[in-house]
Amino acid sequence: MGKEKGGFLTPKAIANRIKAKGLQKLRWYCQMCQKQCRDENGFKCHMMSESHQRQLLLFAENPDEYVDTFSKDFRDGYLELLRRRFGTKRVQCNIVYQEYISERDHTHMNSTQWETLTDFIKWLGKEGLCDVDYTEKGWFVKYIDRDPETIRKLEQNKVKERMDMDDNERMAKLIQEQVERGAKAEKNLKESEYTELKRENEDEKVVVSLGAAKKVETVKPLPVENPFKKPFSKDEKGTSTDKPSTSQKDSKQSKAGDKRKSALDEIMEFEEQKKEKMNRKDYWLHEDIIVKVISKKLGDKYYKQKAYVKKVEDLYGGIIKMLDSGDKVKVDQSHLETVIPATGKTVLIVNGAYRGQAAKLESINEKKFSCTVSLSSGPLKGRLLENIPYEDICKIYQPS
Repeated sequence: MGKEKGGFLTPKAIANRIKAKGLQKLRWYCQMCQKQCRDENGFKCHMMSESHQRQLLLFAENPDEYVDTFSKDFRDGYLELLRRRFGTKRVQCNIVYQEYISERDHTHMNSTQWETLTDFIKWLGKEGLCDVDYTEKGWFVKYIDRDPETIRKLEQNKVKERMDMDDNERMAKLIQEQVERGAKAEKNLKESEYTELKRENEDEKVVVSLGAAKKVETVKPLPVENPFKKPFSKDEKGTSTDKPSTSQKDSKQSKAGDKRKSALDEIMEFEEQKKEKMNRKDYWLHEDIIVKVISKKLGDKYYKQKAYVKKVEDLYGGIIKMLDSGDKVKVDQSHLETVIPATGKTVLIVNGAYRGQAAKLESINEKKFSCTVSLSSGPLKGRLLENIPYEDICKIYQPS
């Protein structure tokens, strides 16, 4: 059964649909109607159509609005392709443009405010949207990423680098002070003065005496008495005394002084070191602890004032709320220090082997800048921890 003439599945209809899917010549495209014509005759017929005339009347009422809209669509499409396809790499502008116009429904440049691609690239550089430069091979463009998340990550890296630089500068200053101190000490030492060798009497003979080598006396080891064979010492007359010998006393004292650790103590000590290595971090901020502002970068208003940590962000920073004024400030942990309460109060261990556990402050050693605490929770409740540095514990905030 033959197919109908002019039907949907005729070879000519299929060929027309295939041709319509692809890109056509730009001069036969109407941006207002978004109509693509296949040849000059079709474009001429479209220009004379009633629908095109209505679109021209709309364009004549407000031409600037339409041109701005088309320009914005072209700019957004070009920058989106540049960002998604090439990122922040430097690329030739024409390569991006060829990929952009390969899409059939793209916004054509002849409907925008820019006449050529060069004008558009220069405008991108002037507006600060891209880094552009001209070489012998043409214009090159590089996308500038202004995403808030990217900017935040860059700021975090800068803060971390600045903190590392501060540590390096502090170490360099310490080394410089040590060098200056050593140079001053060398200046204070009397320098040895060298004089010429002069003989007062020429007739006097010069005698060089080489001293005989000194004899080195070898110390004979004293005999060690066996306390089990001779538990008591005898005097010269042969009478035995009831007092034990001095060697026996020394051996008993040495045994009493050297207490050997049991296997359980060694295991506990090993586990303690393992916990310390695993839980020791370079960040210590926790929520609901009271801290003190030690930096003047936040202003004299908050300097030496106390606050509590309301929220921890990115491990190294957080949002604090001042206890006096109630202001909320976003700070880094380098601007804060821990607060030590009075003895008997509850504290939080913010760093070290028992990080995150509550404890009771037993005593404070001001000379060693440390304290003694006892755990208040967990399977090791009541265990006493000594020589805990000030910066490893902090007072817990208790709202009134």
